[in-house]
This record gives sequence, structure tokens and C-alpha cells, in this order.
Amino acid sequence: MKLVIFSATGTVGKQAVQQALEQGHTVTAFARNLTKLDIQHPQLRLAQGDVMDAVAVETAIQGQDAVVCVLGAGKQLKSTIRSEGTQQIIQAMQQVGVRRLICLSTLGAGDSWSNLNLYWKYVMFGFILRQVFADHQRQEALVKSSGLDWTIVRPSALTDGPRTGQYRHSFPSSDRNITLQISRADVADFILKQLSDQSSLYQSPSLSY
Repeated sequence: MKLVIFSATGTVGKQAVQQALEQGHTVTAFARNLTKLDIQHPQLRLAQGDVMDAVAVETAIQGQDAVVCVLGAGKQLKSTIRSEGTQQIIQAMQQVGVRRLICLSTLGAGDSWSNLNLYWKYVMFGFILRQVFADHQRQEALVKSSGLDWTIVRPSALTDGPRTGQYRHSFPSSDRNITLQISRADVADFILKQLSDQSSLYQSPSLSY
């Protein structure tokens, strides 16, 4: 398949690019600074630019089968930048007729307020996290109201540790007795699995404690 991965230099984004290429997909990697990607492959296309550049985003999405993006990508604390970036991707998809959207939720909120990872961050980072969390909710609302074929993936916590393989039994999760942490490689695998297995379509699978 042909897919564009936004935030391709992030920890999960870069992993998804690498694994998608290994699986035989044609990948367009989109990021502000692609020198951080450090991946060379004949089926890799580079699209360096800002997500707020409507022309650049639309050009990257044109002709793709699916779009993978990270909600809340980037280090800006101004919530409008985050929401507007997500909205720009959605509008471009609607404009060019690409319907499949797979999003990774970066806060690890899950659907449960008992999630210890979220609660600890909320207490520790206070006012800053409140702004980011509120904007994250707005982004998810934009995705859900987009009319696209969307899936939101919410791992509770990410680790650079070894693969657990537990995602095979836990996405989407109804079992609460599972680990809070899952490797980025496992998350990338699950994201890419959604390209062919759409059992989680229009859902928000999560790993929650």
C-alpha cells in the first residue's frame, strides 16, 4: 500500500516508517526536519515541510491509500498549533479523497480516568498538561467528526524496551489486567496492521490499567 506518515521522525513515527518499508509498503515520510530520519530505501519518499502548509500537506497525501499521524505532534505548547495541524491533515484528506486515517494518541489517555500514567502526568505538570490535554481532546473530536475511516490508537505508555507481544491480545482492550507499558515497535506493528485489518475502525482502542 501507499501511505504517508506524519511526524515521521518521532519515536513511533520513525519505527512505523521502518517497519512499513520492511513490510513492502511505499512510504512518504513527512516532517519538518527529515535529516533525523536516517533511513534510506527505494520505496521511501521524503516530504519535508510544516503541517500548517496546506499545499505541502495536500501534495503529500495526494495518491495515498492511508494516512498515519500522531495527535499532538510537535513541542509547541500553544494549543491552536496542535489542533490546527490535525485539522489541516483532515481537510487535505477530504479534499483529495483519501479516507483511511490512523492516529496515535500521544498522551496515553485511554478511556479511563483511572489510568495511572495520565493521572501522574496531570498532577506533576499541572497547568501545562491541562492545556495540552484539552487540545488533545479537541483533536480527537476533529478526527471523530471528520467523516473519514478513522482509528485512534491509545497505548497507555510507551517504552524503548523489548517487544511484549501483548498488543496481539489487548487491542482494543477490555482486559484491565495488562501492563502499562508496551514497546514502540509493538505499537507500530498494530498501527500498520490496521491497513488491512479494519476491525478497530471508528473505535478508540486503548491499553488502560
